Amino acid sequence: MNPPRRCLVHVRVALLLAALSTSWAQTPPRPAIPALNSVPAVPTTKAPETILFVGNSFMFGSGSAARYYRAETVTDLNGEKQGGVPALFKVFANQAALDFIVSLETVGGSGLDLHLEKKADLIGRPWDRVVMLGQSMLDNLKPGDTTKLVRATKEISELFARHNPRVDVRLVATWSRADQTYPEKGAWHGKSIDTMALDVRRGCDLAAAGAPLIRAVLPVGEAWNRAFKTGVADPNPYDGIAFGQVDLWTNDHYHASTYGYYLEALVIFGDLTGLDPRSLGKTERAAGDLGISASQASALQQVAFDELTATRGRPALREFTPVKLPR
Repeated sequence: MNPPRRCLVHVRVALLLAALSTSWAQTPPRPAIPALNSVPAVPTTKAPETILFVGNSFMFGSGSAARYYRAETVTDLNGEKQGGVPALFKVFANQAALDFIVSLETVGGSGLDLHLEKKADLIGRPWDRVVMLGQSMLDNLKPGDTTKLVRATKEISELFARHNPRVDVRLVATWSRADQTYPEKGAWHGKSIDTMALDVRRGCDLAAAGAPLIRAVLPVGEAWNRAFKTGVADPNPYDGIAFGQVDLWTNDHYHASTYGYYLEALVIFGDLTGLDPRSLGKTERAAGDLGISASQASALQQVAFDELTATRGRPALREFTPVKLPR
């Protein structure tokens, strides 16, 4: 007797399902689609920023071991093979794993007006950043007069902006000169040692106010004042240097010593990079090369940090782990 039609249909459906099940089991699984965050990033290369340092003997490190320090790491546009503060900055930056192409153009005793008049063709290039300082007395013929500085700051910043409208230009306010404060012939004689630095700072602030392209005034002279007040440095080299303190001036009581230029470079480094100069640490390379002890390096780094963070509203300086440079 033939089976009922309904039973045959059930049998056929069962056989079909069994066949399909076998086919699915033999089909290899599709590869998983990787998550977006697991896809390797395409490597990008960014050209190092260019920085020009413009100034005078307070920039190239006259009177100290810093003057020709690591001169091969920077480009002296005047061909004098000097390192100075720019080379110190370069060493700090390398320890922070930052790559800058550093150049300097300096003329002893000069104000910014001289660089405009005689060096414009040399410095008129598309720099990413410019750090500059003027004459140490604001005007060597009229000490304390800001007229030349105000005019030259505006004109030289405009020169740089014509070559790169986004250039970052900063002005360094330098330190009090002991030779202009303690001897009777000094233009600041009879005033406290911190007065000249504060006068220079006010002059730089006035110049920056008249030159909208200036990004910031760097408080190097005020960092020196802080070093005096905190006992890190001796404020009067004419009566001997107190035990445990450093002399920020060299033997002419005018230019900086290695300690003074080191502090200047620390302030510039912290300001330009936004990094905490204390992160360089007591084994910082330039300090070791130049005979600055571990405790002295740490003390000067602390002074730079304290001065840079003294301004209200300033972004916090970021800590970093220094890179050990090869010898």
